[in-house]
Order: sequence, then C-alpha cells, then structure tokens
Amino acid sequence: MTRSHTTVAAIRPLTLALTLGSTLALPLALPITLTPSVAEAQQEPQQDTFTLNLKNADIHSLIQTVSRQTGRNFVVDPRVKARVTVISAEPLNADELYETFLSVLQVHGYAAVPSGDLIKIVPEVNAKQGPVPAFDPNAPSSDQLVTQVIKVENVPAAQLVPILRPLVPQQGHLAAYAATNTLIVTDRASNIDRLTNIIGGIDRPDNEEVEVMQLRHASASEIIRILQSLQNRNQGVGSPGTIRFAADERTNSILLSGEQSSRDRTRELVKKLDTPVESGGNTRVVYLRYANATDILTILTGVSAGQAAIGTGGDSEEGEEFNADAQAQAPAVDANGVPLPAQTPEAPTASLIRRATQEDAGPQVDIQADEDTNSLIITAAPDEMRSVLAIIEQLDIRRAQVLVEAIIAELSADNTQQLGVNFAVDGTDTNRPAAYTNLGGATQSLVGTVASQGATLANGLSLALGRFGTGDIDFGFLLSAIASDANNNILSTPSLVTMDNQEAEIVVGQNVPFVTGTQLSSSNNNPFQTIERRDVGITLKVKPQINEGNNIKMDIEQEVNDINNAAVSGAADIITNTRSIKTTVLVEDGQTLVLGGLIDDNVNKSHDKVPLLGDVPLLGGLFRYRTTSNKKRNLMVFLHPTILRDPETADYYSQSKYDDLRQRQFGMFGDETMFTGVPRPDLPELHLYYEGERVGGVTEVYQSIVPATGSDAGNDTADDDENRS
Repeated sequence: MTRSHTTVAAIRPLTLALTLGSTLALPLALPITLTPSVAEAQQEPQQDTFTLNLKNADIHSLIQTVSRQTGRNFVVDPRVKARVTVISAEPLNADELYETFLSVLQVHGYAAVPSGDLIKIVPEVNAKQGPVPAFDPNAPSSDQLVTQVIKVENVPAAQLVPILRPLVPQQGHLAAYAATNTLIVTDRASNIDRLTNIIGGIDRPDNEEVEVMQLRHASASEIIRILQSLQNRNQGVGSPGTIRFAADERTNSILLSGEQSSRDRTRELVKKLDTPVESGGNTRVVYLRYANATDILTILTGVSAGQAAIGTGGDSEEGEEFNADAQAQAPAVDANGVPLPAQTPEAPTASLIRRATQEDAGPQVDIQADEDTNSLIITAAPDEMRSVLAIIEQLDIRRAQVLVEAIIAELSADNTQQLGVNFAVDGTDTNRPAAYTNLGGATQSLVGTVASQGATLANGLSLALGRFGTGDIDFGFLLSAIASDANNNILSTPSLVTMDNQEAEIVVGQNVPFVTGTQLSSSNNNPFQTIERRDVGITLKVKPQINEGNNIKMDIEQEVNDINNAAVSGAADIITNTRSIKTTVLVEDGQTLVLGGLIDDNVNKSHDKVPLLGDVPLLGGLFRYRTTSNKKRNLMVFLHPTILRDPETADYYSQSKYDDLRQRQFGMFGDETMFTGVPRPDLPELHLYYEGERVGGVTEVYQSIVPATGSDAGNDTADDDENRS
C-alpha cells in the first residue's frame, strides 16, 4: 500500500520495486510487512489517497490495514480465514478502500455486519441472521449486506418470488408477505439495486380493458369450454398474448380481458361459433347410467310445470293451457307417490314431458323417455338444453347401498312341577258323581283314564287304581308327580342390502293356512271352511336414508312369528306367537344399535284340595294337588347398518358372507358323503376380495355371537330347542 507518493510493498524494499518498474509483477510474501522507509512514512500525516496491491496475503492483515486507514473497529469471527489478492492501479480514498474491502469479503464468502460502533466480520451464511442495516436508496451502490422491503403495487408479490429467486445468492433471503403485498430481500446493496430495477419493469399497471360479448345462439358456458381447450393446447398460462375470459350465464354473455390483439382474435372466433344451427340440430340423446328414465321424466315434468307457471303467470290462458298439458303428460301416482300405469299410453316406451303452447311463447322443449334403452331424448334451444342437462347430471349419480344386519336373540325357560292325588267316585244308577278331587278336569275323564287299558298317562311318576263298569259304583284313583323343564335358545340374524332411500323386505318362514270361517252349501248339508294363508317366520322390512356425516335414518319393521305347539284351552285354530318392532332410528355407519327387547318373568302357583280333608296332617296329601310353573323369556333385537359406497366395499362384505357360509357347511357335515364315491355338493371357492385392505364392519360382532364352525353352526337359521322332562 502506498500513501501519497510513497509506495508500500510487502517484504520487497522500495528500491527493488522501482527497479522492476511495477509491483504488480512481484511475487509478494504471505504477510504485509513494512520496510524502514515505510515505517518512517507512517509517522507522516495521513493523506487522502491509497494504492493497494496484495497477493496471497492473510486476510487478517488486510483487516488491520483497513481499520487503521478508515478508523473503523472490527470484530472478526474465528471462522474467518483466507488468503487474498488485490490489484489496484489507481489511488483510493478511505470510502473506496472500505468498498474494496467489502468486495474482498464477498469474494471469500464473508460479510461485514454493523452492530453499534463495531463491525462484525462473519461468514456470509450467518450474516442475514444478525442486525443487518436497512437499505438506503440514496446511498451509492456497494457490497454491504442490507435488508430491503419492496412494495409491489400491481402484481401479486408471491408470483414474483419464483422469478427473482434465481437472482438471489444462496446466502441471501427472499420472501413475500401477502398481507401488504411486499417483498423482503436481504442481500448485497448492489444486487438489491438490480432486483429493484427488475421489479420496476414487471410491476406496471394493467391497462387491459374488459369487453362483454352478448351471444344470440350459442351457449356462453359451451363457448368458454371451447376457448379454454384451445388456450390450454396452444399456450401456457402467463405467456405473452394470454387472454382471460368468463361466462355470465344469466345474460348468456362472455367477458374478455387481455391485450387488444388477443381480444380481436377471440372476438372473431366467437362470432363464427355464435351462429344458428340447422333444423333438428338441437336434439340430444342422453343415456342414463344409474337413474331410471321414467323417474327422471317425472321429476323434469314437475320442474317444467313450475317454470311454466312462473313464466306465463297464473291468469294467462297460455299458462293455463301449458299447465293442463303438463298435468296430462305427467304420470298418475298413488298416495305413496308410486307412479301408476297409464290407461291409454300412446307409446309403450316413450312419453312426452313438455311442449311449448305457442310458437312465440319461447323456445320449444320436448323430452321423451325410452324405457328400453333407459335414455332421454331432448329437443331444446341451447339455454334450455343447458338447464335440462345440468339437472340430469346431478340426478344421474351412483347411489350408495346399505347392508342391514339384524340380530334377534331370544332365550326362554319353562319349568313346571305337579304333585298331588286325584280320585273320583261315580254312581252308575244316577249317572252323577258321588265325590271327586280333580278340580281341573271332568270326573269321567279321570274314571275313563283309569279304566281304559290303552290310555296313556302323563309323563312322570303316576299310579292309577279303579273299577269301571263292573258294579253299581265306579271309582278311580290317580297319584301324579311330574316335573318338566323346557329351555329355548333362538338366534336369528337376517340381513339384506338395499339402495339409499329404497325400501327392502326379507321374509324367512312358512306359509301357514288359517281358518277364517265356516259356510254351508245351499242345501245346508255340505259345510266347508274358508282359509287364509299367512307368512309365519322372520320378517325384516327396512328403508334407509343416508344423511350427512355417514348418519343413516332407518324406518324399520321387524317381526318374528312362530306356531305355538302347546294346546290352549278355548282356541279354535292355530295359535301363533308374535314379536314385532316398528320404529325409526338414526344410527351411524358401522354402529350396532339395540332396537328394543323384552324381559319377561312369569311365576304361577296353583293349590287344589278337598276342604278340611286336605288340611289333615300327613293324610291331607291324599286330598291335595299342587302345580308350580316358572316361565322366563329374554328377547333383544340389534341392528347394524353398513354403507357400501363403491364396488370394492360390496365385494369385501360379499366375500366375507360367502366364506362364512362355506365354513358353516364344512362344520356341519365335515367330510361326510351320502353315497360312497359320490362327491358331496359343496360351495365352490369365490374370490371377490383379496386381503390387504381392511374395510371394517360387522364381521367381528357377527362372529362373536354366532360360531363359525362346530355343532352350533346352524343357530342363525333354525331354532335350537332343548327339552328335558
């Protein structure tokens, strides 16, 4: 470094530098050292200019020299290590020397960060986390690390970040703040000047106009669809000449925004598309995928009738004529809303839904339903066609299905005990009984039971004595001791699948005849009975409705009927036991809910005896008859619905039910065959669902109640009664 006209060089004396003619070609040593003449020059007053020439010098020596010449205080990070080379052909003042020093730091990956009266020299990667000063637009461009907040007026700041990111070094920082639409940049002041100029060229007000085009024949939404298809194919978003457009369906207009040349081209294209179509060109055939054509026809009939009433008014003759026409074309329905068959249909597979009454009343709309192909034939103007197609698109959707599984569990126990003595004495002359103790039955029955050799006595311990038809007096004596226990365990699990909001019913049982009356022929000599057949068994009727949040509202009718085999006194025909539930519940998908139940405990005791004689100690047992019965019944009905929204879920549950049935078949019969050498007819393997994804459902609940294999494999379809006497 030279000061004034005295040149300072490292290691080499001044005379040697002058001899060679230039210090630029000298190989300088590592540190900067001063010759004696240099030391004498330092004692002189400091001058305004300096000449700096370094080669492979320690950066710490440069920091010391800059601090001494500029009067600044530096704090050097221990990680700052480098060998620097600086070549200067012209003298530099103190400020220029400091700017040169900042450039040297940048080249070696370091930065100077002001902190009060000190300047920290740290690695550049850590410099942005320190107290970096704000950018001064009036200060000259330098390599000082600063932070600048740039306000963007016309362009979203977030859109500029990916554009400017490659221009900011890795150690810098660039971010957008959407709330104020600003950019925050931490970088060298010189690079921030460059970014500011670039942003100024991009952030310009948009002078594009918005043009409205009114369409006469074409549909605005259809034209927009065509323009978007052309735009996506020919150019990307944001490229030069991009035009923006939108459709106003209320006025059937198109809004255009962009450069004038782009709007001109688009306007000419829209004019060519907005032309009337030839006669018959407004007819479309819509094939329905899920919905029924007749049902959609009924809905569109109501919509069309309502629009006609609003458009024509209630007092106009045309409106009345249109409503009458719509009502005449609408299919009749019963009280439940089910369409009734038409009495005089014009065509077996098509029916007209709406027709304009006058040529000047508006565009004509004709819709017919073809049941054979499940399609709708629509003839309408573009506006009406668009409205009808939008309704059909929202109605023709795949409806979810619901798997409804019910569990009916009934446990009953009947315990009866009888102990006592029955006897009777009958006089044959008067044909009237003389004495008896069997208060519950007729005397002749007892005497006949004793006397008949082929009669069958009740189960239990019975002892009968008597005489009948051999004298004037007939008598009978019967000692009975009977105990009977009957336990029933009935488990039924009916299940069925139905569509959302569609009623379904399953009946498993017998069709039993019931006597409803007795009639005589005209001659009154050939009586006959009239019967009515009714289903006796398990009936499950359900109508699910899937609501928001996978909640299912269900209208349920559950009924279990069976024939009572026990004889009932006074009954003229078959006795049936009925258990039924009719309710409406709200249950979540996959939830098990108890619908209701019954817990019945019935204890009956009867004590028959002969007055006075029945109370005599010891011998009174000969004149008493006791009966004790205890009946208990527990009945519970559970429901488990599962929503099947896609074929994969339906396949999973179908596979699960099928595999469970095969396991029950093998559990009941094993390897047994009816005939040797003849294979048993077994269910084949079915592969609808492969393990890997667990859908979840009622499988665990079902298998925990009903065993899959073993001797109880048939409990879900038949009653398992165990009677012990």
